Amino acid sequence: MTRRMFTAAIAVTALLLGGCGGGGSDDGAGAQPSAGASGAAYPATAGGVTLEKRPERIVSLAPTATEVLFAIDAGSQVVAVDDQSTYPPEAPRSDLSGFKPNAEAIAGKNPDLVVVSDDLNKIVDQLSKLKIPVLLAPAAKTLDDTYGQIAQLGTLTGHPAEAAALTGRMRADIDKIVKGVPARSAPLTYYYELDPTYYTVTSQTFVGSIFAMVGLKNVADGAKTAYPQLSQEALVAADPDMIFLADSKCCAQSPATVRARKGWQNVTAVKTGQVVALDDDIASRWGPRVVDLVRSVADAVAKVPA
Repeated sequence: MTRRMFTAAIAVTALLLGGCGGGGSDDGAGAQPSAGASGAAYPATAGGVTLEKRPERIVSLAPTATEVLFAIDAGSQVVAVDDQSTYPPEAPRSDLSGFKPNAEAIAGKNPDLVVVSDDLNKIVDQLSKLKIPVLLAPAAKTLDDTYGQIAQLGTLTGHPAEAAALTGRMRADIDKIVKGVPARSAPLTYYYELDPTYYTVTSQTFVGSIFAMVGLKNVADGAKTAYPQLSQEALVAADPDMIFLADSKCCAQSPATVRARKGWQNVTAVKTGQVVALDDDIASRWGPRVVDLVRSVADAVAKVPA
């Protein structure tokens, strides 16, 4: 089960089973802050965590945090990441689990900072009792949440300048991509598939907000939950112009498998060849590669005849 699906399970109990940190300050006893990388100063506080010095043994139990850490040049400080952190390839993957975090196993890595996206098994409290600093970076609801988490990690790891540069590039790239989407007289409709049992997202989710940025209209909007399960009949009746598959890797879904579903041959997206297989990992994370997601969606939209 992917972290994307697990996050949806938490957000919706019916499911089967992504602010900027403050700057450094003195320690309150008259001591001068120590200098870190990129002009950083310690003690440093962000996300409710205060570090007296730059962390050199970071453990990431969140795939998005892992991507951010390496993107802001803090990768050399990371000693272990969870078993779901598949990117970048050089990340030191381990058998540590973000789904079932084990305090003893995490402590065995001798970390001076642990990053998690969910407080499962009360892991934050467990690690805090062991005097191990923990940053809780939950799934973002907006792009501003993403930028805020990047800033927090930059502050804590001693890479604030790199974090600021990263968010600057992301903002500029996304703005350019969105502005390049051709204008239409009426918005295209779409269905976003989380899994083959027709769980999806509405525009109230992080992913939904990305699709709204490029002018798409979600056929699931109006549902009672942000992660509804739609019926096959309802989806066929909605007749979306486009279908995006976020289950191409986890569940082997493709334009061909969608076309083979009973009754789907007459859905507009299927008839016109507008079924797009996304990279599950990129679609389920809210870090630096969200730019790639925006680009994939925008490119697909641009190919649809006006």
